[in-house]
This record gives sequence, structure tokens and C-alpha cells, in this order.
Amino acid sequence: MIHLEKIQEAAENLKDVAVHTPLVKNENLSERFAAQVYLKREDLQPVRSYKLRGAYHRISSLSEEDIKSGVVCASAGNHAQGVAFACRKLNIKAVIYMPITTPAQKIKQVKLFGKENVEVVLKGDTFDDAYDEALLFSQKNQVVFVHPFDDERVIAGQGTIGLEILEDCKNKIDFLFFPIGGGGLAAGIASVFKQISPETKLIGVEPQGAASMKTSLENGKNTALTDIDKFVDGAAVKRVGDKTFNICQHSLDDIVLVPEGKVCTTILQLYNEEAIVVEPAGALSIAALDGYKDQIKDKNVVCIVSGSNNDITRMEEIKERSLMFEGLKHYFIINFPQRPGALKEFVNDVLGENDDITYFQFTKKNNREEGPAVVGVELKYTLDLEVMEQKMKVKKINYQHLNEQKELFTHLIL
Repeated sequence: MIHLEKIQEAAENLKDVAVHTPLVKNENLSERFAAQVYLKREDLQPVRSYKLRGAYHRISSLSEEDIKSGVVCASAGNHAQGVAFACRKLNIKAVIYMPITTPAQKIKQVKLFGKENVEVVLKGDTFDDAYDEALLFSQKNQVVFVHPFDDERVIAGQGTIGLEILEDCKNKIDFLFFPIGGGGLAAGIASVFKQISPETKLIGVEPQGAASMKTSLENGKNTALTDIDKFVDGAAVKRVGDKTFNICQHSLDDIVLVPEGKVCTTILQLYNEEAIVVEPAGALSIAALDGYKDQIKDKNVVCIVSGSNNDITRMEEIKERSLMFEGLKHYFIINFPQRPGALKEFVNDVLGENDDITYFQFTKKNNREEGPAVVGVELKYTLDLEVMEQKMKVKKINYQHLNEQKELFTHLIL
């Protein structure tokens, strides 16, 4: 655990750099969960995420010799922006490794914040791939590696969020929800609350497809995942930090896993209901509330909105994942009879008046009797799926439902 004095020192160091972001009661969420729900708006930082705190606090501690050599880091986006911002402010050179899959918006922002002080290098498909490349660069060129989470000064910087929450919230905080990627934020928050407000329940939140911290805690040791879903890019790492794991192992009360589709639904709700734009990782803490709705009733709850660096070009994918999670979008392989009018019969006799075909890919085979087609249907109500499938069975239509067949779905649709 990071001692409170270290985190207070970080707060003093960040006073003229990071914004003391607002802690705002959200009326819609409070009403929905019959609780007092507050949002800690780290999406309002200059780099639109909390990562500025840890990055600046670490880089500002460099020796004069290290400053001359510059720094290197690896990031899926937000840490890179924090490093870029800090290096430009401190006039230090940085080489920043990012996965090739990083949203274009985040890459552009890194260059915007760092300008001539940063060089961006795209390597690998995941954060972990970029991390390995950055470490090699650091070792080869004797340059300081600024870790995105597994560094005591970085953890102390992220912990300053906890100090601000406790300063701004006049009531006892019963539950605090926060996202977990590599664990820097979780370790920093836990260090503060265990020393100042130990009665607060600390709930970490991970994407279901990248449950590296939960897996590690269950195994009793830091465990690397072999495969992850990269969608929640700000919180998708195969292995959490050793330092962050050790702190979280003794500090967290629970870790909630949230399906990526649920994250997408939350992103859309925040945009439509609150005019708040968040990235997938920024929606994690709020997306976890449904799973805790009984425990948080009548309680004081804080959710950390960690970032808002979302690429607008991802919105179609976000909508698609949300609809599928809500049971309103379904894909099928349907073997249509090879005769005129077969598709018309499907539309007239199987689809309901509210059902809409949104995807259709037909492949004519040599088989004279049947021709397969991949069909995407958007429903108005989740129960309409049962009605639709029943009609296909009555009509003796040969079909496969693809939504639950991940490998086949990925091959045919994505």
C-alpha cells in the first residue's frame, strides 16, 4: 500500500497540472437505483482521463541525467496522452509505443498534446505487445520506461483522485466503483480509502473479456491471460502489475465483471440521457451498478468516470454490441429453398411487423435445393425472437442462430 504522505505529496505536485475534477450527483442514476449516486468526472481532465495524474507525477521526478535521455512508454491511449502532455510541459522527449489497434482519435490526441516532444510508434495488436516493444527500446537505448500502472509514483498520482473524492463528498461513502485495467487507479484509490475511510466498500470493475485482476486474485498470484477481448481498450490488459496486484489483493472488497455489450448500452445511455461522452473503460463503473442494485439501495455511491477518449467511428460497433447484448439484434444462417419467392415468404410469414432485416449476405451454391444466407434481424422487443424462431420451425426452415456461436459469428460477420 502507498503511504498517505506519498499521495499527498503527489497532490501538491499536481496542483497546477491536473484539474480537481467535480464530484457530481447524478439524478437519473440516483432515481434508478434508489441511492445517492455521484460521478467523479475524470473525463474532464485536460487529456480527458485520469492518466495525466500518474504520468506527470512520475516524469516530474526524473533526474537531470534522465531528462536529457528522454523517456519511453507503452499505452493503449490514455497513458500515452498523459505522458505526451507531461513531456511537452516539462520539455522532455518521449517515444510512445501504442498498439496498431488503438483508435485513431487517441493517436491523434497523443500527437496533439505532445507535438514535437513525442514520437508515436505503432506495434502489435494489444497493449501487451506494445509494452514488450517499449521495454526493448528502453533497455537498448538506456531510456527511462514510464510504466502506465506498475510504479509507486504513478499509483500515488492516481491515488490523488481518492483525496479529492473524500474532500468533496460531505457524507460517508458506502460504495466506490472504479475501473481496473493494469490496476494503477485501483491501487491508488485503495491506498487512500483504506487509510482514511476503511468502511467504504471498494468495488473494482473489469470487462468480462479481460478479467486479469479477478483471475489473479482467484489464483492467489499474478496471472497472465492467454487471450483477451480488446474492445474495452483502456482496461484490456493480459497481465496486471505486480505492485498493483499486491495492493489490490489485500484491499478490494469485490471485483465485478461487466459484459462488453453492457458497457456499450451504458455508453449510449450516458450520451442520450446525460449528454456525457465516455470511452468504454469510462463506462465500466456505472455499468456495474445493475449487479449491485440491491446492496446500494439507500446508500451513498461514487462511480469514477475514468475517461472520454472515444472515437466517433466506433459508434456503429457500440450500437451493434449494445443491441446484441439487449437481445434486440440477431444473426442467422438460413438455408433458403432455391426457388423464386422463398425470401418473400420469409419476410411475409416469419418476420413480425416490427422486425427489420439489417444484414443479408446470400451465397448461391451448386446445391439445387438450398442456398444459405447470413441474415441479421433487429427486433423491437426481446420476446420477439421466440416468436420468430417458432415461425421458422413451423415453416420447416433450416437455420442456425449465430449470436451464441462466437467463432462462427466472428468469421461470418466481423
